[in-house]
Amino acid sequence: MSYSKIRSVIVEDETAAREVLRSYLTKYCPQVEIVGEAQNSREAIPLLHELEPQLVFLDVEMPFGNAFDVLEACGDLAFETIFVTAFSEYSLKALNRSAAYYLLKPISIEELIVAVNKVHQEVMNKELFNRNKVIVENYREPKPEKQQVILPTMEGFEIVKMEEIIRLKGNGNFTDLYLNNGSKKMACRFLKHFSEMLPLPFLRVHKSHIVNLNYVKLYNKGGYITLEDGAEVEISPTYKEDFLKNFK
Repeated sequence: MSYSKIRSVIVEDETAAREVLRSYLTKYCPQVEIVGEAQNSREAIPLLHELEPQLVFLDVEMPFGNAFDVLEACGDLAFETIFVTAFSEYSLKALNRSAAYYLLKPISIEELIVAVNKVHQEVMNKELFNRNKVIVENYREPKPEKQQVILPTMEGFEIVKMEEIIRLKGNGNFTDLYLNNGSKKMACRFLKHFSEMLPLPFLRVHKSHIVNLNYVKLYNKGGYITLEDGAEVEISPTYKEDFLKNFK
């Protein structure tokens, strides 16, 4: 099978990890052409400007600045990013909110192939979406409610601020998000994805509902709450104690 190659750069400070990734890409991802490598952000920034790749495999934690510093310094460039990271709840949540592609160390070949295939499809279809800008802004914003969420939709992606979301409702393989301007968005993600990603004031109150506690107007002992948009949401007994704890 012939592929149109994606020009790619690896940015990784550990020599062994860089060699493993290069080996995996060469063997399992024929659509990737590695045009350069860097071992820290100081090397990466001029190299990316020189080579202008379509895809960067970017280690999150490195000497002389992290992945977010690299993205900020390369804000004038348009490339897709696949982050490579050791587990960190904070960075994973930030990446999830930005609908970013990431691989956990040690890298799974299957997950690498899936991520590369997704990026390849976007590059070939010219569906480039500047996640990098949102990723950097979220990383720099200390207040989670001011951060942005990128919603994968049937048409592409939409960006919303967390503080605009009143509630989320599971809808099969999708999630409906109700915003404070009265609009509704449908994201191509399970509710569980948002349950794991969104911080307080978002709280799961039912297997099908997550609410933003800042929009709770009324609690009824009969087992439901009323939100500021007038919606009534059931609270299941499993989540009731956790919900009430936040109002003590």
